Amino acid sequence: MSVVDQRDDTHVEPSRPLRRKLRGGRRLRDGHYLYWWVEILAVVAFYVLYSTVRNLHHGNADEAFRHARELISLERDLAIYHEQAIQSWAMGWRPFIIAGNYFYGSLHFIVTGGVMIYLYRKWSDDYPLWRNTLAVGTGLALIGFAFFPLMPPRLLPHHYGFVDTLAKDPAFWSFNSGAVSKISNQFAAMPSVHCAWALWCACALVPRLTHVWAKVLAVIYPVTTVTAIVITANHYFLDAPAGFLALGLGYLAARAFTRAGRGPATEPLLRVAAAPDEPADHKPE
Repeated sequence: MSVVDQRDDTHVEPSRPLRRKLRGGRRLRDGHYLYWWVEILAVVAFYVLYSTVRNLHHGNADEAFRHARELISLERDLAIYHEQAIQSWAMGWRPFIIAGNYFYGSLHFIVTGGVMIYLYRKWSDDYPLWRNTLAVGTGLALIGFAFFPLMPPRLLPHHYGFVDTLAKDPAFWSFNSGAVSKISNQFAAMPSVHCAWALWCACALVPRLTHVWAKVLAVIYPVTTVTAIVITANHYFLDAPAGFLALGLGYLAARAFTRAGRGPATEPLLRVAAAPDEPADHKPE
């Protein structure tokens, strides 16, 4: 006896419950849909929320200075306290410092945004996992900002020998500008979100790029980021691995709850059963 409803000569057997497809959708292999306009709205909303929480509690200058001295003492014990020596060497070549200012102030937004677009367009199935990794890792950085306010090298007393390169050679923006200095949490240095984002870009790109030179550039990018945060005196060395740790925890968390793009493949079209008077091997148009 045919399983087809006698009131209709077709029987729809979708592999998963039907979902209404909106405009601008991109179908993933497991049947989930992404929408570029939803992603843009989500990214903007997340960054506004992150910036608000980040700047909500600026911390106490005395506490931030105490944490800076403790961190410097730890780096000395580890024999890695060379930030001031490296910056002093870099200050001998002004174009290098200016490039570092622009790199630190702007490029992390451009590169990270570009990688997100690349994943969305070329590796849509992988995009949700890496988007969530970036979001969770960035969110975890807020814990460090709240519980460990840290005075960056550029704000230390003069006898420490650091130079605020953005004050000396301003780029598109400067922490010392009236508006930025009032609203930006200048003690949000541990962990380094710049380094977390840079490593995220490398991890997302290297397995998916085909050209060796492109893979090399992707690997160099986080290394260059660590160099930039040091020569501009915005971070200590240990801020970088703390950022990498936040990203790693973000990846583990994202793998635990991300479902879109990671399920079994489903048919993109509905399967239509043959009508009762059609042979079993007949494939309707």
